[in-house]
Amino acid sequence: MTDRHASPFRDAPTDRETAEQIPDTPQTRAPSYRLAFADEDFLSRAEMRPVRLQLELLKTEMIMEEMNIHSTIVLFGGARIPERPDGARTEALAGLSQYYDQARRFARLMTERSMQSYGRDNVIVTGGGPGVMEAGNRGAADAGGQSIGLNIVLPHEQAPNEYVTPGLCFNFHYFAIRKMHFLMRARAICVFPGGFGTLDELFESLTLIQTGRMERIPVLLFGKSFWDSIIDFHALAEAGTIAPEDLDLFAFVETAEEAVEAIETWPGAGEARQTVPGR
Repeated sequence: MTDRHASPFRDAPTDRETAEQIPDTPQTRAPSYRLAFADEDFLSRAEMRPVRLQLELLKTEMIMEEMNIHSTIVLFGGARIPERPDGARTEALAGLSQYYDQARRFARLMTERSMQSYGRDNVIVTGGGPGVMEAGNRGAADAGGQSIGLNIVLPHEQAPNEYVTPGLCFNFHYFAIRKMHFLMRARAICVFPGGFGTLDELFESLTLIQTGRMERIPVLLFGKSFWDSIIDFHALAEAGTIAPEDLDLFAFVETAEEAVEAIETWPGAGEARQTVPGR
């Protein structure tokens, strides 16, 4: 079989290896002499931001393609939600620990279905961290399937949780590119109780759907009592800041089974499609 990427020219890895074996002189030690693509200091310059944005978009996209990931199920939720009530920092978090179990069971159920398509469709994707994210990747592992983790470098670095499939574990510098990868293959968005990050991800997703920048998919909010206690969606509609029909852009669910049913009965649920924002 012919390699469609084959080229008659010397490849970049070969030249990089050759460049590292040259004599050590003042000229070869000069930063200007380094190959541009192998010069980390050069790539980290502020002027190179457009290139770094493209690299973060391309690297994950190319690996997803190589791993034959056709579509995903997105799990958003709090990093601080513990597996067990006795591991919670506060009484309120202890009460929310039930959602760790719900996220884990939901991910297991969806992954069992995903494996019927050889793990290419409806693959679980999380932020790759602890809490609800860990529960999502863990549920996929319970089913014997793969899952994706989209981590990001934070001031207090956290390692990816141990349940993310290693070959699908990514790390980002740019929040914007990470958010794109959450939604580029999304068939459904499941949002569990969480904090600022969860709210940011929820409202950005709803805004993309509301404005027609992204096609409509199920947006499922786990735990109506939690969401009603922190956001008065109906007040937004009554004030006229959103349209009454915008309240239909999302639905509340309480259990993993309800969420699976909502996704499987969604119009066009069996269709293969991408939901790339802005493409």
